[in-house]
Amino acid sequence: MTLKKFCVIITDNLSIVGLYCLFPIIYFLQDHLDEGEDTLEQIVNVDRMEHAVALFGSFDENIKLIENEYAVGVIGRGSDLKITGEPEAVSKAAKVIESLLKLVNRGESLSEQNVRYCMSLVNDGSEEKIEQLAGDCICITSKGKPVKPKTLGQKQYCNAIRDNTITIGVGPAGTGKTYLAVAMAVTAFRSRQINRIILTRPAVEAGEKLGFLPGDLQSKVDPYLRPLYDALFDMLGAETYQKYVERGNIEVAPLAYMRGRTLDDSFIILDEAQNTTSEQMKMFLTRLGFNSKMVITGDITQIDLPPGCRSGLKECVRVLKNIKDICHVTFNEKDVVRHKLVQDIIKAYEKNEEVRRNR
Repeated sequence: MTLKKFCVIITDNLSIVGLYCLFPIIYFLQDHLDEGEDTLEQIVNVDRMEHAVALFGSFDENIKLIENEYAVGVIGRGSDLKITGEPEAVSKAAKVIESLLKLVNRGESLSEQNVRYCMSLVNDGSEEKIEQLAGDCICITSKGKPVKPKTLGQKQYCNAIRDNTITIGVGPAGTGKTYLAVAMAVTAFRSRQINRIILTRPAVEAGEKLGFLPGDLQSKVDPYLRPLYDALFDMLGAETYQKYVERGNIEVAPLAYMRGRTLDDSFIILDEAQNTTSEQMKMFLTRLGFNSKMVITGDITQIDLPPGCRSGLKECVRVLKNIKDICHVTFNEKDVVRHKLVQDIIKAYEKNEEVRRNR
């Protein structure tokens, strides 16, 4: 006998007074019966206890993210995880958990970023691509931390750098464009594929005048180049970095220093390329020498050039799109590996920009 039939029998055989007293109980039972009819349970098996520990995360933070995203309950019972909730939500949560377990099985560590990224892929119906995230690391930092692509966009970007002479990476802040390019440069340098790493960017102020800066020329341009220094310090350590700078193996300089040079056996990175003019971009591209690679990175939504001045990055993406051995990779907000709010901020600005264009 089902709970609903039981409620019907009670209502048919009780007096009016008794029925009135039992109304709250009957409604409570019927509500829970309705919930039960729409609830699904699914079991996901976990082979090893350490994988379950990695999946749940510190204080169950990873599982809580999944529970909050899909409004499901996840309970561990021995080697099984029981997922309960609405059928569609349970199916998606199970796919996320199974995908995360595959990453754990391949030695990947889980964080809020890759849990959220897996959920976004499952929501888009692209869960079969998640396994592609587990791959060889690009390089090891000075602190022993492996550097790996964290999204499919980042993996495509690293493959493009490896396979092409010139790679153009365009996307919002926080997608790892500069950091991964520096990591690829350090890897090429350590394996003796190239002899020099050259990092450059245009010295354009971000919408505000900084006035005259004290010190010699290097001291004046250092603030503009700080993000490049930070990435190199992380990869090599300050002492090793300084040693290579003194030997001439590493050069960090403003874009104006590139004029008139031919850069052979080098890995050259142009950062913040959206702030180059068309003339500067052409000048930079024509510095390419033999056995060299170039990576150009930028965000076309953060152009700080004076009004009426064309961005060299926008133009080169259009002009060079059909040339062999030049690859263009576009990142989106899903490739952001900073705080989750950064993704939300980027989406909000993109939506606002779209509204403005449609007016």
